[in-house]
Amino acid sequence: MDLHLLFDNLSNPALLFFFLGIIAVQLKSDLKIPENSSKFISLYLLLAIGFKGGQELSHSEFDMEIVWSLLFGVLLAIVVPVYAYFILRRKMNVYNSGAIAAAYGSVSAVTFVTAISFLEMEQMDFSGHMVAVMALMEAPSIMVGLLLISIFNKDKTDKVSTGTVLHHALTNGSVLLIIGSLIIGLLASEAQAEGIKPFTTDLFKGFLAVFLLDMGITSGRKLSTFLKKDGLQ
Repeated sequence: MDLHLLFDNLSNPALLFFFLGIIAVQLKSDLKIPENSSKFISLYLLLAIGFKGGQELSHSEFDMEIVWSLLFGVLLAIVVPVYAYFILRRKMNVYNSGAIAAAYGSVSAVTFVTAISFLEMEQMDFSGHMVAVMALMEAPSIMVGLLLISIFNKDKTDKVSTGTVLHHALTNGSVLLIIGSLIIGLLASEAQAEGIKPFTTDLFKGFLAVFLLDMGITSGRKLSTFLKKDGLQ
């Protein structure tokens, strides 16, 4: 194992800010990110990822490699939540299983950025349209997660129709924003995109670090519940 590579990944600033959030909760610190700021940061990350994905797609020669990449990405976003759901249902309830399964089907921005950073560090080329693949994997996984919850939820008082689930999944703010940003990035010219590059590109990793700090604080608060058996039922 390359220990240098392991250290580089573990010393990623975004990941370290996540651990800082967990530590802050364990130390009973009053550190927290204002709710409105946290919402804005999450929306910003989705906007930036979608827009950059559209830009990369517009600059790529549209061939069968792009088509197959998009198709396989969407297929994985559908298949992974399905088998993950049934594995998780052995220990968790319908809602938790569906939510986590949807998370497994989509691609974490943190994981994606870390992978890109590694490839750039190793000076390895990768196709820019993979950003678009990542953006397109968000919607199907969320839709599948919601559908699984709707199908296997035995509480008839809390039952919703498949049509309602699909409508909610497609009009969900996060999904709509990332797909809309992808289309806008695809339509925008290079000169127009350059005008907002400081916002969509230069600030991305900084906002990602703050977002992970907030996620670390949230995870730290839920950690004790998660470790209890009752918290998994």
